[in-house]
Amino acid sequence: MTPRRTSVGSVAGAARAAGVLPGGSRPSFVADGTAASAGAMLRTPVRVVIVTMDTHLASATERARQTLQRELPGLVFTSHAAAEWAGQPSLLQRCLEHIAAADIVIVTMLFMEEHFLPVLPALQARREHCDAMICAMSAAEVTKLTRMGRFDMAKPASGPLALLKRLRGQHGQGKGVAATGGAQQMKMLRRIPQLLRFIPGTAQDVRAYFLTLHYWLGGSQDNVRNLVRFAIDRYAAGPREALRGRVPAQAPVEYPDVGVYHPRLPGRIGDKASALPVPGTAPPRVVAGKAAAVASPHPSGRVGLLLLRAYLLADNARHYDAVIAALEARGLRVVPAFAAGLDARPAIEHFFMHEGRPTVDAVVSLTGFSLVGGPAYNDASAAAQMLERLDVPYIAAHPVEFQTLAEWGESPRGLLPVESTIMVAIPELDGAVSPMVFAGRAGSGSTTNDAHDMHPSTERIEMLAARVTRLMALRRSERAQRRVALVLFNFPPNAGHVGSAAFLSVFESVFETLKSLRAAGYTVEVPASVDALRDAVLIGNAAQQGTDANVHARIATDDHVRRERWLAEIEAQWGP
Repeated sequence: MTPRRTSVGSVAGAARAAGVLPGGSRPSFVADGTAASAGAMLRTPVRVVIVTMDTHLASATERARQTLQRELPGLVFTSHAAAEWAGQPSLLQRCLEHIAAADIVIVTMLFMEEHFLPVLPALQARREHCDAMICAMSAAEVTKLTRMGRFDMAKPASGPLALLKRLRGQHGQGKGVAATGGAQQMKMLRRIPQLLRFIPGTAQDVRAYFLTLHYWLGGSQDNVRNLVRFAIDRYAAGPREALRGRVPAQAPVEYPDVGVYHPRLPGRIGDKASALPVPGTAPPRVVAGKAAAVASPHPSGRVGLLLLRAYLLADNARHYDAVIAALEARGLRVVPAFAAGLDARPAIEHFFMHEGRPTVDAVVSLTGFSLVGGPAYNDASAAAQMLERLDVPYIAAHPVEFQTLAEWGESPRGLLPVESTIMVAIPELDGAVSPMVFAGRAGSGSTTNDAHDMHPSTERIEMLAARVTRLMALRRSERAQRRVALVLFNFPPNAGHVGSAAFLSVFESVFETLKSLRAAGYTVEVPASVDALRDAVLIGNAAQQGTDANVHARIATDDHVRRERWLAEIEAQWGP
């Protein structure tokens, strides 16, 4: 799909009047006097710092920086990701130093205390001494530090400033309101600059704030580049004031809010699932030096993938490409879809359902976040309603966001607490199953130039593809032939705690579950009563076997030893 541009208004209009070329052409610069004086002006030192949550935009920002420094030789442009600070304190110190010297500070997505508290004092100290501080989509302590011209978020909202309240999504003001906040906010984001375009005074700085949001949320290389140009052109002050009006920015490039993605799709992003490539039309994948099997031209199933739009726009989608390839190699038709606003329901409605019925056999979320709400909040009730309508297996796989793949692999803990919460626990509240890591950043030890980008974990992606395939096959099987296991609480073991969870009627619930399974067509022998079920589990054949509990199966010792994959580790700890 060809991206669109929305008007920046007076800045873009002045640029066009001055002869700025449209599209992606490098703009001309308006200058007084000779070309030499214009060149000297563009060498005026100016420092711009971006501080954000993670590194998904790092490579796009670096490419934008290289272009900007050719256009503005005096620019020093740096970006920092809070996700990297925990394991590398030197990076936090570097960020603090850059904030202290910055002329323009842009802060986004700092809503977790471990991310914003380390830099909050530095931001507060720099606020009154920089040309502009733009803080968005962050904790209230950070957002209120925004100061752009006459627009000061630390002051009470009045007049045009009161419009900002519309962006809050009115969370907590009624059941279900938060569930629609993402879509409403994206619409409002586009409308407010148009509404404020001709209102003079402070409203123009409010409008500029919303335009910076538009640039950031459309986080491609072009939009990052023009975000920096826009901020300098409007807010450069003091020794840098000569740059005002000399660095015109192109309007934000506009991308679809809801769409499909595929590495072989022309332009990679589109708005029609029918345009997606058919499996079997690509050359063989190469895994570990060998050509992998090419997918059958007659797919055996259809799986929907939920992707993060931000990674796609930043051209940081290698991990998604690997999952798509692995699923297609198993003969599956893959529909990779995305939605803006961290609410995946529009993507599900558009591409995974038709006339209220599912068109996919399974859905895999690769976002690492909840279905409705993202990392900052979640609406589990709205997600459950959507998944109930969909009624297909829903798997949540995630990249490691706040550490590198190597750090995750070497850590005995595995996921960090914040990762376990955001990427595992919260999606499970929605109804997701089988959480697993499938990708992550290579980190500073990488020998490539894209250490901040996501890299696929090939082995785990193959495991994910196999799991999805099995779940789809299970869903198509006859219920009477399926084998289902129920796992009961029993901790600590061998202490009479089977099914004894506090304040829960475990055996009564299991009994009702067994009856429901039988009514749904599963082959189940339901005991005569709850007491009979309890006795069958706790006592069973213990007397006949001479044991303390029911025996399900007897396994020869030699067979058990031969089949135990962790035998060496067990014997090293406990002895042979």
